[in-house]
Amino acid sequence: MKKKYIFSATLSVIGIIVLSLIILNFNSVSNLFAQSSIGASKAPVEQNAQVDALNNAFVSASQAVLPTVVSINVEIELSGRKSPFHDQFEDFFEFFGIPKGEGEEQGKRRSEGSGSGVIISSNGYIVTNNHVVENAVSISVKTYDKKEYKAELIGTDPHTDLALIKIDAKDLPVAHLADIDDVRIGEWVIAVGNPLGLNSTITSGIVSAIGRGGLSLSRDRDGYSIENFIQTDAAINPGNSGGGLFNLNGSLVGINTAIATRTGTYIGYGFAIPIDLVRAVALDLMDDGKINRGYIGVSIRTIDEVDAKTLGLEKVEGALVHNVLKDSPAEKSGLESGDVILEVDGKTISTSNELQSRLVLKRAGDKVNLTIWRDGKKINKNVKLEPRDGEAEELASKGDDDKEELSSTVEFEQLGFTVESLSKDIKDKFDVKQGAYVSKIKRYSLAEQRGLSPNGVITKADRKDIKSPSDLKKIINSKKSGETILLHLKYKDQTRIVAFEMP
Repeated sequence: MKKKYIFSATLSVIGIIVLSLIILNFNSVSNLFAQSSIGASKAPVEQNAQVDALNNAFVSASQAVLPTVVSINVEIELSGRKSPFHDQFEDFFEFFGIPKGEGEEQGKRRSEGSGSGVIISSNGYIVTNNHVVENAVSISVKTYDKKEYKAELIGTDPHTDLALIKIDAKDLPVAHLADIDDVRIGEWVIAVGNPLGLNSTITSGIVSAIGRGGLSLSRDRDGYSIENFIQTDAAINPGNSGGGLFNLNGSLVGINTAIATRTGTYIGYGFAIPIDLVRAVALDLMDDGKINRGYIGVSIRTIDEVDAKTLGLEKVEGALVHNVLKDSPAEKSGLESGDVILEVDGKTISTSNELQSRLVLKRAGDKVNLTIWRDGKKINKNVKLEPRDGEAEELASKGDDDKEELSSTVEFEQLGFTVESLSKDIKDKFDVKQGAYVSKIKRYSLAEQRGLSPNGVITKADRKDIKSPSDLKKIINSKKSGETILLHLKYKDQTRIVAFEMP
């Protein structure tokens, strides 16, 4: 009996232990299951079809345009001493897209820079910013599929900050070019590029304004620039330059070129070159690598409210003609100082930069019809456009002596300054009978470094009298690299001597 009791008790204990183990294992399994079911069972908000459609529009546009945007790396040759801080902060500078030095040799050093570009033809033409490829000794391109190519520089246009390069490739994805007349203030856009070394980055925003000008953002720094930007609040940073601004249809509306900033990085607004200007410049450069741009030969500014009231205009719009250049198309067509240009070929002109953007689409030899406000009434003038500056100089260099005499402006691009013929007012102001008037100086150019400043008259070069810009051009063009030239200048209150070593 005692043994039977002990056996029963033992079975009971074993049963309790087994049951406890089963319960413990069950709890462990339950806990494990509970741990694998974290988070809420569904999203707290279920968006409507319109929001889903907008999200899908951004996704679709992004996926469509990414393959058309490339990364551009350049090697640049710089002259002058390296900054003592350059080596210390070299990696920091490189991160923000600032050229990274690679050493010095005989006063020159190689640096690297980066930017973006947009493929505009299946056989390898790519549009980018002039300041991305300026002074480059080699250009390389990386496409979205990680393939790398050496690129050839086809041509540049510093006045619009655009450039065209080409890679040896076929069947590339090509951006669709929008119609500028369809671009609207307030519409969604996406900026695509390679900011701060981060390839294939997309940011979004809206078109904040159209026709922004007068910002002095031109990279050629010679005082003449064509500014008629699309403004956007899509984030644009160093490295985005040359990348695309696209609408939600995936069409290219502009080339990102600049930002409004006090820090060097994005603080709210960016600017893109409008697609109509991009198309015109690209086709011109694709044709022969040069810009065949026409000009009318006037200095202008935007009409303000006081001007409109004084001149009897009904609306505050138009471009006021300050000055008409001698022997220019404008003078030949009868334009006068004080005229207000209201229309070009029937299209209203609201600002001076809008007039520039209309004319920049024309080539030398084209005719335009201008609606002018003069003496309280509208009149029409037909103007045949002629080459400006460099283009006129090129014609002259080919032996057309008459054309050279007609050119009243000469630009010395390598030195960084522009001269003009003397008007009667300038002769009287500076008490000179002949010379070449320094009208423009490029910032950071050799001319600026050597102390040349605008608003002075060059009277002698190498102690030879200068009668006209053509005289100065002949002397400078005769110089070889490394040779020097001595300029005598007369300013309003002083005279100055400036020496150059030819680059």
